[in-house]
Amino acid sequence: MTTHPNVIVFFTDQQRWDSVGMHGHPAGLTPNFDRMAKAGMFVKNSFTCQPVCGPARSAFQSGLYPTKTGCYRNSIPLPRGQKTLAHHFRDGGYETAYIGKWHLASSDPVHKEERGGYEHWQAANILEFTSWAYDTVLFDADNNKLKLPGYRVDALTDAAIRYIDGPHAKPYFLFLSFLEPHHQNQHDDYPAPDGYADRLRDRLTLPPDLAALGGTSQQHYPGYMGMIQRLDEAFGRLIDALKSLGQLDDTIILFSSDHGCHFKTRNSEYKRSCHEASVRVPTLFHGPGFTGKGVHEGLVSLIDLPPTLLAAAGLPVPSEMQGRAIVPGAVSDDETMFIQISESHVGRALRTHRWKYEVVAPGGDGWNDKDASSYAETFLYDLDADPYELDNKVADPSLAGLRAELREKLIGRMVAAGESAPEIVPAG
Repeated sequence: MTTHPNVIVFFTDQQRWDSVGMHGHPAGLTPNFDRMAKAGMFVKNSFTCQPVCGPARSAFQSGLYPTKTGCYRNSIPLPRGQKTLAHHFRDGGYETAYIGKWHLASSDPVHKEERGGYEHWQAANILEFTSWAYDTVLFDADNNKLKLPGYRVDALTDAAIRYIDGPHAKPYFLFLSFLEPHHQNQHDDYPAPDGYADRLRDRLTLPPDLAALGGTSQQHYPGYMGMIQRLDEAFGRLIDALKSLGQLDDTIILFSSDHGCHFKTRNSEYKRSCHEASVRVPTLFHGPGFTGKGVHEGLVSLIDLPPTLLAAAGLPVPSEMQGRAIVPGAVSDDETMFIQISESHVGRALRTHRWKYEVVAPGGDGWNDKDASSYAETFLYDLDADPYELDNKVADPSLAGLRAELREKLIGRMVAAGESAPEIVPAG
């Protein structure tokens, strides 16, 4: 009988880092996230490597940057021959299951060859187009339509609880992928459970970037946070189910998100920018190897999560993966975080503990160009003095030396990710 632990990924969509109590949100809407982060390992500085749904998911499933797989924007399916976490866990003796939003295929329902190797399947490629807040529609492994009862968060959580209740002849790897707190595309709304937004409206204070820049936050933030409250309640129900089944101590849990949300303050939509609101996400690990490890201070990328999960489960990490496994409790030497940006523009960003630096390709087509040969320095933020990035210092002549240093580091990260070394034109 194998001794490998079960592994569950609880993956939200478009959840800002500062929406949880562990990051200082004052409303107390995430008690389950907060207590599991305190009991396990809280990843304080966690970032996506691409703030768009499809590219972020391609990186999580493959362990490769989106420009490496070719999935640099939405609507590009993951190549059918691409090895994923499902393949690696199956090779290691695991059952594999996927529930929720996939966003890496060419159609709905998803053809078997485009499911990334997952066996148990209750999913939709673009869940926001097949379902509504109270009308959850997925497809099973035979491509039969499944209509699940309840609010969408609860419907997916119920499906996950049914799955973990077994029976299981082997340990399992379950990827539970929610749509919330992403907006409902068809009518640009954040549909929280009935009554949640109204109850929260007078309790919420906008984060400083939203208070200063506006966007759609006055209209949408209560619904957005109501969705996050229900996600946290669902997370608590999943934990309760694991505890009642005697599985909690033998299950690695990862909670994270694909990207954040800036509520149309940085461009004409909700993400696709270098700013913390778009790229920083809430992340925790709990379970074997992580319990009691406290706060991980190093910079961690979404690209680091696949090798971390495999290593924590006692499985080999493929050499082709471009991230590195996080070692719980170790002093981290992570100094830079590399981010690729598409669709809104062709951009590349570097995030250190103190600085945020982005270059943008002039005239680049973010939909059709996955990279560029020339970029211009566009943003520089001092995160110690300006954590919500309201004061762009890219033209400050006193920081020319710093920009030159960051420029060379960024080019190095781009080359390491498989891109060609570009020209970067200094600001001014």
